[in-house]
Amino acid sequence: MSNYKALKYQGWAVAWTAVILVLCNIDLSSSQGSSGFFFTGFDKLAHLGFFYVLTILLFYGKIKYQHNYSFRSLTIFKIILISAVIGGGIELLQWKVFTYRSAEWWDFGCDMIGCLMGVFSYVLLHLSNYNERV
Repeated sequence: MSNYKALKYQGWAVAWTAVILVLCNIDLSSSQGSSGFFFTGFDKLAHLGFFYVLTILLFYGKIKYQHNYSFRSLTIFKIILISAVIGGGIELLQWKVFTYRSAEWWDFGCDMIGCLMGVFSYVLLHLSNYNERV
């Protein structure tokens, strides 16, 4: 029952993960050349942004579940691991299922950079919140 209670606070993160899965696996080949919106490296920037937001939402759910901003290394490790599994899963889907998309290590690297940016933001805000209380 405890896992269900913890999961119910992760609704935004689960919804965002679904959005990421859809957006990372749609066929963009017809729109790549026709629009000035997609530039070289847009895909990498999108991966970075997707996983930054995912990490922030995972922390948000954890904070809501705990009712505090406690700082635990295990929580950070779990969030990085969850992000890595989702990012790796997306690349595997692009490699084996959605073959019109290309699986790239650089995409996974940008996923992890976005995740680490989110962790950095959490730690920075946590430390500033902690210092205000002291």
